[in-house]
Amino acid sequence: QVQLVESGGGLVQAGDSLRLSCAASGLTFTRHVMGWFRQAPGKEREFLALITGSGITTYYADHVKGRFTISRDNAQNTAHLQMNSLRPDDTAVYYCAADLGMNTKVDRYEYWGQGTQVTVSS
Repeated sequence: QVQLVESGGGLVQAGDSLRLSCAASGLTFTRHVMGWFRQAPGKEREFLALITGSGITTYYADHVKGRFTISRDNAQNTAHLQMNSLRPDDTAVYYCAADLGMNTKVDRYEYWGQGTQVTVSS
């Protein structure tokens, strides 16, 4: 079965950087768009970034553009989210997701990881 496993979360201070990883198995990785989302307490899950199967095309939510960078390593079946200049309002559970289509909507993604907690202290 398909598994997406996130790692790399943790507790950091404002201004620090983190690199999240998402290891995928059970799917044809290069055929799937990989997306990153996050969900803060009491808020809806929100789109952050996506990358197409080839890695050529990326797309970002406006509020993370310039601070977050999505990438993928198709040889390792892994996607990454590099997060720089972290702020307290970046505190959330971060999820990776996979789908055959290029979407920013939560309900359009077929596969999801379990999430990794990122906490940014001021």
